[in-house]
Amino acid sequence: MIRTGTQYRDSIRDGRQVWVNGERVKDVSTHPMFKPLVDIRARMYDMQHESALRDTLTYDEGDGERHAIAYKLPLTRQDWWDKRRATDLVLEDMGGVVTRVGDETVGEMWSLFDGQDVLAELDPRFSANIRTHIHRVVHGDVFHVSANTDPKGDRSKLPQQQDPDVLLHVVKETDAGVIVRGAKYETAAAYANQAFTKPALASWGNDEQSEYAIGFICDLSAPNLRFICRTGFAGRASKEDYPLSNRFDEIDTIVVFDDVLIPWENVLFYRHTKAAQFLQNTLHRYSAFAFVQRGLKFADMLIGTALFNTRQTGVEKIQAVQDKLAKLACYREGINAHLTASIALAERSPAGLMMPNQSLLYTGRVLATSQLHEMMNTVRDLCGGQICLTPDHADFQNEETRPWLEKFYTLGEHWQADDRRKLLAYARDLLNSDYASHRLTFQMFAQSPPYAQMAAVYQHFDWDAPLEFVGRSAGLSDRVKGIEDPPTEGDSAVSQWFRANAAQD
Repeated sequence: MIRTGTQYRDSIRDGRQVWVNGERVKDVSTHPMFKPLVDIRARMYDMQHESALRDTLTYDEGDGERHAIAYKLPLTRQDWWDKRRATDLVLEDMGGVVTRVGDETVGEMWSLFDGQDVLAELDPRFSANIRTHIHRVVHGDVFHVSANTDPKGDRSKLPQQQDPDVLLHVVKETDAGVIVRGAKYETAAAYANQAFTKPALASWGNDEQSEYAIGFICDLSAPNLRFICRTGFAGRASKEDYPLSNRFDEIDTIVVFDDVLIPWENVLFYRHTKAAQFLQNTLHRYSAFAFVQRGLKFADMLIGTALFNTRQTGVEKIQAVQDKLAKLACYREGINAHLTASIALAERSPAGLMMPNQSLLYTGRVLATSQLHEMMNTVRDLCGGQICLTPDHADFQNEETRPWLEKFYTLGEHWQADDRRKLLAYARDLLNSDYASHRLTFQMFAQSPPYAQMAAVYQHFDWDAPLEFVGRSAGLSDRVKGIEDPPTEGDSAVSQWFRANAAQD
């Protein structure tokens, strides 16, 4: 059933080995760099129990218990409308955007659910395991994250030609399960319950078997795991000056697997490169929706910041300013249109799930990520240089400096100096801070690098329709059938590698 925030906090107080900024963390639920996100995730759990929110965030599948809408298998278009509404409600309640909180990563398991025939062909146990774990996520309401990217090492060499641990791999089989060694980058792993762990690279050539082709559910309280985290942004400066950094920084972690036992019931595929390849090609079939929806909410944050500034300074009526605001609106509505259309034109998956229209979803993801830097710069332009020049909150409070700052930052009776300071601090944190730069990079690579996102668009766009139209229009209809697709077998090793890695994290 749905958990409470207290139950979640208790679940991560399991003695896991976590380090940040050179310090061993005793309790991730109370450490100042982790606590803001732990509190947000706990709040999400508690929201599900509130009578006013319960029907939006949870559902009853007939077993008499409530379950999270976010984790529900999507069987109808209405399921996607429900998921979208639930996510909007959560983000509105938090007042910001967080990405790795479970709903954006659980969809990767649904992709493997679609591949049950592939898994069953290789080993019937694997197909049963994926069904079991999807059931456990729904009924256990666990905090589920994703583990894709390895350190990789020298990418011009195979892992066997260097330290083999640069990619996570199996080093031993036992009756209880497999022993794995290596490392993975996992955002939020230090304060989550489990991670869907799978290969990021698939450069196996024609090999049918590989010790690197392993996908499993990792219990993040398992022995021999080590969590080495990047230093967080929370606590570096005051909350008044950096309101986003202090609340919404999601801590990234390199998780070291130092001979970790993965029980057989947690193994979703093993050694079979065919299964790993299937997952790589379909990894973001569902999870891209929640990711792009975050991009839509971030666009709202950009627009709201720009609009507040233009109204505070009285320049909203200037045509050049309206042009830039309209540019932001086009970006926002472009993302919105892709999300909406991907539901309206949703497709049935091989396993019978309702799958967002793949071409519209992936092109929406490219739109949201590829133009983000330009939209942020547009908001910088609309906010002006004061976002990088304004003194800190302490100076607005100091008795000697406050009168001067009140004089220069008050914009008439409606906008007092503190109103101006709050907006400029928010804009600085949204656009110019370490947190802002980190988020921009994260958005670019969080699901896959730009070339892989473009490859996903290429693979899912309907090229036949425009080809046939021009064929009829130009009198080349009899030639259309003679145009063959690009070769997929027997082509260069480089082409094979790029195809194999099109969905890597």
